[in-house]
Order: sequence, then structure tokens, then C-alpha cells
Amino acid sequence: MRHITNHIKSIFCICGSFFLMSQEAHAILPSEIRWHNEATDTTKITTILISASELGTKDPNQVVAFIGKQFIGTPYVAGTLEGTPEMLTVNVDELDCTTYIDVVSAMALTIGERRNSWQDFLHNLEKMRYRQGRVDGYASRIHYISDWIVTNTHKGLIRDVTDRLPQPSYHVKTLDYMSRHRDSYPALKDSLEYERIKSMEVGYRSHRYPYIKSGSLLGKNAAKLLKEGDIVALTTKTDGLDVSHMGIIIMENDGPHLMHASMKEGKVVIDRLPIGEYLRKNRSITGLRVIRLQEQ
Repeated sequence: MRHITNHIKSIFCICGSFFLMSQEAHAILPSEIRWHNEATDTTKITTILISASELGTKDPNQVVAFIGKQFIGTPYVAGTLEGTPEMLTVNVDELDCTTYIDVVSAMALTIGERRNSWQDFLHNLEKMRYRQGRVDGYASRIHYISDWIVTNTHKGLIRDVTDRLPQPSYHVKTLDYMSRHRDSYPALKDSLEYERIKSMEVGYRSHRYPYIKSGSLLGKNAAKLLKEGDIVALTTKTDGLDVSHMGIIIMENDGPHLMHASMKEGKVVIDRLPIGEYLRKNRSITGLRVIRLQEQ
């Protein structure tokens, strides 16, 4: 199975260029950003943020659901973050399941801060995507979803509500898929980055995390457990790996469905199957974790 891997306050114009300043006074230089298409990316980001700010809601779930829907139909493309050197990569025209959640979460966080500029979005994208909130090589990027959950929970940005739901179960797994499949990750040819990834994985030996079993999400029970705008991480049987897919819950007439960047469909879609049926048909999936953005 292919591993899914993979956050600017003021603008100062200097000699025709600009410096993007974060709320922690960390400057993101233009040379540190890898755009897919700067003109179209910034336009699309700004348009979505302005539309989302006009919702006038403080409920992060509503914002997540709204923003997520703006990307329906966006092509599925994997590996868009890869490149040397590691940079803050921005591509809202091509998404996979993790970059979809990455982008939507950072946009929703920006709206929660009562901001709606693409510069503020970039600050939040870097903050959520990288362990210390800034790019510092390949291993500084958060690759495992458990690490993304733990790190961004500590930053006060999200919360894992799985263990607050009725009858959660627990996995205990050692997360070492990347180091054990070094050849699948070109960046790990670099011995320093490889050792940094291994060092990170040490913190996830015998990692215990909650999940809701797939069988608990069949029928009407799913609607009692899930809310529209929940970010869900689908847990996997794959050895050394915690999560194999991600998406956002959307409520339809027959219950919650998964809105996700689908490799099978080749684009962002709302899946035609209710979430319980979707999980049942994917036998390598054991269930899901439920993550919600904190109100800022």
C-alpha cells in the first residue's frame, strides 16, 4: 500500500519583492515558497477565504464543510509536496487526500482567526504542516497522521474527539512504515533525513490511539457519532502505518458521507456510499478517528 505523506501577518515590499511575516515574527521569504501557479493559487485561495468569512459562523465544523465543498471536482494528484529542497509547497489545483485536508484545515483556521488573506493562509499552512511550524528539511514535515494529530493538538489547533464518542476501541501500533520502506521515499536517500525520520518514529513506538470500528458506523448509528465538518482519518491494518486515507464528513439524506480526494474517482467528491458502507467495502480499513478544529 502506498503511504500517504505526505501555516503571515504583514507584507513588506522591498525592491519589488515582499516578506511575509507570521504571528511569531517568522518571515517566509518568496524564495521559500514553491507555487504550482502563484497567480491562480492566490486568486483561488482569496476567493474561497472571502466567501467563507461571509458565512458569519464561529462553528469550525461549518467552515470546514463549506471550504471542503469548494474543492469538489479538483483533480486528484499525488506527490505534489515532493521536491528538493523541501519548501512550503502551495498547490490548490491538484490534491490528494492529505493535501486536501491540509489546505482545508489551514483555510478554516485562517477564518477562525478572523482573517481572509492568502498570506495568512500560508502562515497557517506552514504551522500545521510542519512540526515546529516552519520548514526545516524533509523530516520537519509531518508525515504520519498520528503525529499530525498529536502535534496540532499541542498547538491548540485541533482536538481528537474519538475517545469521547461512545464505545471507542484502541489500536497499539509502532509507526515505522517510512523507515522500513526507505526505497519508496526519494528524500530518504539522504542519510541525515533518513536518521531524522527514524528519530521521529521512536516517539511512536507502541503508539496507542482511539478509533471507532467500521461496524459501529453502519446504519443510523453513524449519524449519532459524526457531525458535518468532522475531519476523519481512516485507520488501517497495514503494518507500521496508522492511517491510509482522510476526508470530511458531509451529511446527506441517508446519513454521513465521506467528502474526499478520491484516487479511484480521480478528483474530490462526496462519496455516493454512506460512510459505514464505504468502510465496509474497504477491508483494509479498521475504522476511523474523528478530529475537529478548535474554535480560535
